Amino acid sequence: MRHLYRQQLFLLKSILFMKSRFSLLIIILLLFANSLFSQVTVCSWNLENFGKSKANASIAFIANTIKPFDVICVLEVVAGDGGAFAIAKLSEELNRKGLQWDYSISEPTYSSAYKTERYAFIWKKSRLKKIGNSWLEKKYKLEIDREPFFCDFDYNGKLFTLVAFHAITKSKQPETEIKYFKLLPAEYPGKNLVFAGDYNCPESHTVFNPLKAMGYKPVFTMQKTSLKQVCINNNCLASEFDNIFYNSASVQFIQSGIVPFFSSFPNLKEARKISDHVPIFFQFSLN
Repeated sequence: MRHLYRQQLFLLKSILFMKSRFSLLIIILLLFANSLFSQVTVCSWNLENFGKSKANASIAFIANTIKPFDVICVLEVVAGDGGAFAIAKLSEELNRKGLQWDYSISEPTYSSAYKTERYAFIWKKSRLKKIGNSWLEKKYKLEIDREPFFCDFDYNGKLFTLVAFHAITKSKQPETEIKYFKLLPAEYPGKNLVFAGDYNCPESHTVFNPLKAMGYKPVFTMQKTSLKQVCINNNCLASEFDNIFYNSASVQFIQSGIVPFFSSFPNLKEARKISDHVPIFFQFSLN
């Protein structure tokens, strides 16, 4: 009888142990699922003169390319009404693909008529909620030709501010503009800034050192993002221009990459009708 009692007690303990381990496994799986759900993916794409000149087929191709991402920074949007029309058309094309999207487009930048552009953010409404009004950074509008465009987003109760930027060309020394970025974290101390755009400058340039010293890390190192005129020995990318910088204290890096959309075209001449830059993306979680 005593031996039978010990066996029953052992069996009961085993069942409880297995049940506790099963419960722990369920908890781990739930936490893992929650971790996956807590990821957001930002895409930045210089769409080169994005306006009425983009054919319907081009807009459909762009929509198919960006639809996997949660929010897209669109750079080099035409300053006139044609740019706003093209962004609305792109948003409509995305909406036809099953999910609901929204967008915010900036006013034309303060720069001269030759250089002025718009920016736009396009995002999945099921994934992100826009907070308040988006805005162009006016404080440095005289120092920066195309002043950056800001937008606050809520993701699962956690906030981040996406900042889109398109620097002047390499020959005009974009570092003379980028140097003001080191002042932006102090100007917006309560915001979790994520800088995305075309800097026309590699992240290895010393102008980024002050940002890096504050804990802002580049998503890419030695990653070319602009297109050559023609591919040479299957090498189609020219310069390290596009990048994303994030605050490593509040943002957890998951993965990043480029979208080599040009491989869908017979040559770079045809691909460049879409853009002379590839899209870049950054997947992260918020601490």
